[in-house]
Amino acid sequence: MAAQSSNADSSPSNPRIIVQKNPSVSQLSELGIKSWPKWGCSPGKYQLKFDAQETCYLLRGKVTVYPKNSDDSEAVEFGAGDLVILPKGLSCTWDVTVAVDKHYQFESSSSSSS
Repeated sequence: MAAQSSNADSSPSNPRIIVQKNPSVSQLSELGIKSWPKWGCSPGKYQLKFDAQETCYLLRGKVTVYPKNSDDSEAVEFGAGDLVILPKGLSCTWDVTVAVDKHYQFESSSSSSS
């Protein structure tokens, strides 16, 4: 009887990828991007699962992400200069068309130490 027309961002089975185009230098500096580890990959298709939320900043590259169990209309594209948040629990295919070089950081599962 209840209508299931809620937005996809409230559905735990379909976590949302957030892409911020051209974040400001001050925002990147506040996040401490340059101190984050770096990762890169060559063009190709990669099956990935995110066990923790990842925030990354692409120095170069171009990627189309296809979330698992979704159609192509839900694909998300990002590339050099983009700040991207990949949600915890995301299973997807990365279709890398231009080699990626990025800074990244994972959210720790416990933000406070005991």
